[in-house]
Amino acid sequence: MSSLTAYDAFKARLDAFTVLPVRFENENFQDLIDANTSAFVYVEVYGDTYNQDTMGAPGANVWEERGVTYLHVMVPSQTGTRAARAYANQLLYLFREQPIGGLFMPEMSIGAGEPGKDFPNYYSIAATIFWSRRDITTIP
Repeated sequence: MSSLTAYDAFKARLDAFTVLPVRFENENFQDLIDANTSAFVYVEVYGDTYNQDTMGAPGANVWEERGVTYLHVMVPSQTGTRAARAYANQLLYLFREQPIGGLFMPEMSIGAGEPGKDFPNYYSIAATIFWSRRDITTIP
């Protein structure tokens, strides 16, 4: 999982996205499935690494966190992928050249789709954002 800083940055930006319902890890989505929602977004924010980048006095070092955010656009199975691709593009435009919370996002993609294994009767296309952020050592 990512740091709270990275998670909160993505959550704040996606909370303003009103085109589709957006749900994050471990949030209830069953109501969307029960209502046969035409499309929704399931978000996963992962922090892959958190590494010390400089060596110096305690409390004055730079740490770099790297991660990936998956924006799974869920559409009903057997309805094609065009709508999912269009929504994925809209989602990526929220982050292109628009840094949030000190995150640097140099690479994005619209990846392969797969059946929504956790979402019965839905198909997923993932808009993927690779990100990093640098942080001066802080200890709460």
